[in-house]
Amino acid sequence: MTCHIIHAQTDYELVTHTLNQFIIGTQYNYPDSIALSFYPDTRMFLYNGTDSAFHMTSEEYAALYSRRKHGIPNNRPSKITHIEIDEDVAYAKIEVDIPYFGNRYHDLLLLKKILGEWKIVSKATSATPIPRKPEKLIPKPVKEVVISELNHPWSMAFINERDVLIAEKDGTVLRVNLETKERISIKGLPKDVARAIKIDTSKFEKGVFPYSLHGKTASFNAGWFQVLLDPDFEANKYVYISYAAENKERASTTKVIRGKLENNHLTELKTLFVAEPYTHGLFHYGGGMIFGPDNKLYITVGERNFFEYMNPELPVAQDVKDRRGKVYRINPDGSIPHDNPDYGSAAVKGLYAIGIRASQGLTIHPETHDIWFSEHGTNLGDELNILQAGANYGWPNVTTGTYRTDYKPKSIPNATYTAPIYYWSQTVAPTGLTFYAGHEFPQWNGDLIVPGLSKGSLWRMKTENDQIISAEQLFIEDPVRIRKAIVSPKGQLYLLTDEENGKLIWVYNENN
Repeated sequence: MTCHIIHAQTDYELVTHTLNQFIIGTQYNYPDSIALSFYPDTRMFLYNGTDSAFHMTSEEYAALYSRRKHGIPNNRPSKITHIEIDEDVAYAKIEVDIPYFGNRYHDLLLLKKILGEWKIVSKATSATPIPRKPEKLIPKPVKEVVISELNHPWSMAFINERDVLIAEKDGTVLRVNLETKERISIKGLPKDVARAIKIDTSKFEKGVFPYSLHGKTASFNAGWFQVLLDPDFEANKYVYISYAAENKERASTTKVIRGKLENNHLTELKTLFVAEPYTHGLFHYGGGMIFGPDNKLYITVGERNFFEYMNPELPVAQDVKDRRGKVYRINPDGSIPHDNPDYGSAAVKGLYAIGIRASQGLTIHPETHDIWFSEHGTNLGDELNILQAGANYGWPNVTTGTYRTDYKPKSIPNATYTAPIYYWSQTVAPTGLTFYAGHEFPQWNGDLIVPGLSKGSLWRMKTENDQIISAEQLFIEDPVRIRKAIVSPKGQLYLLTDEENGKLIWVYNENN
């Protein structure tokens, strides 16, 4: 009879295993190995070259190694030099060498035995900043395609760092794994989605379409727009989608629905908002959505007129009885908050602001928590605004651009208009903007990233006291139509390109 002796690992061996797991992850660029060695959401303190502390979570630290090639040594040999254990707490010291710079420092780690496993619960380092040449201190953004062959993607929502939902304007709603590239079409979507069409504008008289489109094949908007997760998605699994919906007469409008995402299938569909009336014309739907700091759902709806002269005497964006050309604020279940602005008993329900032409992008300022939004002009007139309850943003009675025709709106008595905080001197067609927050571009933290459809522009803007104080255009030599900019939960910047072969692009810092 053979007797097998099972060797129970000592605490010293278990601590050593956790430390080696951390070392292998940092030496060979395995973010999962790094993350597993830490207790979740562990806080660590690093250098930043100043007198102030620089800290991040263990997940953020592991993410720093995600963009490097896995399994390739990164020339930072490390070794354990000291372990000291006191019951269920341990202290460890790791020596790290960076031969290229002649730099040696030590990581000091605190470990705790939790449910039989030793995990790192704190990290501090004696490292000093690695000397860099002046040009290395300047961010150098580089684009890398992560996913391609998307059908005019419009928006994206992160379920987690690797798993995302992507709404294709001319396709469907996909669940995509950014590592494996697997994509799954979400089932259970509404059937009343309107589709974009292409029109040969040469068949129409001049003046019916803008000069730039005359004689060309023009594609007009419809389809799926914003996909958005509930703030409590982990618990309730609610997903919100805005899209162009059509009726039996093939007229269309902006619609918002909510469903529960279960096994890549939307169930319990509920219509939250319909911007009636249904009208003909596949343009200026709006469709931007965001949850505010108050957990209310904000929705933009476009004016739906291709030309300003198509407005009645009281323009639709100025008429509180008309749902078009407005911003709405509703509860997550579609009901109306009691503290919305009072536009009178005849006003449409949920009204929050008026005077909107074609707004798509909404984002929240990281410090003030104000909602900023982008706005499309006609000839010029592209704007950035801060959303205010009861505000009138002026369209079409005032504009920072010019009209496409000789339109002269009739003055509205006692109207007060809110000016934009910024407008461009060229056409940008700004779309899904975001404020940047991450470690890839530390110099950009708090900056506004604004993509555009026109000529493929991408802007980085510094803000101060609700004002734009500087604006830099990125990737001037490599323009592409961009529909959305978004920052992942771990601070990575992504872009969605508006193309038939649409792409999800990761922007990283080559100087990092």
